[in-house]
Amino acid sequence: MSRYRGPRFKKIKRLGSLPGLTSKQPRVVRDPLKPSRPKKKSQYRIRLEEKQKLRFHYGLTERQLLKYVRIAGKAKGPTGQVLLQLLEMRLDNTLFRLGMASTIPQARQLVNHRHILVNGRIVDIPSYRCKPLDILSGREKEKSRALIQNYLESNAKRQKPQHLLLFHSDDPRDLLKGSVKQIIDREEVGLKEIKELLVVEYYSRKI
Repeated sequence: MSRYRGPRFKKIKRLGSLPGLTSKQPRVVRDPLKPSRPKKKSQYRIRLEEKQKLRFHYGLTERQLLKYVRIAGKAKGPTGQVLLQLLEMRLDNTLFRLGMASTIPQARQLVNHRHILVNGRIVDIPSYRCKPLDILSGREKEKSRALIQNYLESNAKRQKPQHLLLFHSDDPRDLLKGSVKQIIDREEVGLKEIKELLVVEYYSRKI
């Protein structure tokens, strides 16, 4: 199954807020004559929706997400927590959480177009797994710097997670640098109110 490129509002209306997919919120117009009786969901649908939240927020294909679930299942620690850590430490998500991009698709585009350096080297793989002490920065090219600077300014008020650090100094080049201090804690995960255990249960027959 390919990566989703359809209407983003359609997904967040059904699944709730997905900040990695889009920063905008749809305008909800309720019909006063139509009763707002909540529909009872099956256990399968509940697990499916939790899986879809994870998939669309991080911009993954079905095959990619299944691969991450399998890797998390073989690692030490709770499978759900390890899964979220693996997704959060992706390069595209790390750039998004630093404010170097407004959404994860924007961050992925920066990486694919070779605008991003990791420890001084170009990395053009969005799924690259960031590690503690990694330094992320924009290239010295004028176009790269302009893109990242615009994103940083528009996302200046976004709260940064504790495991990441955005450099602030008198050197203008440092304004486009960020670093990974440590592996992310469960409480710092960007997708709020996600029930990762339900995602693991959804894939339990496939792993």
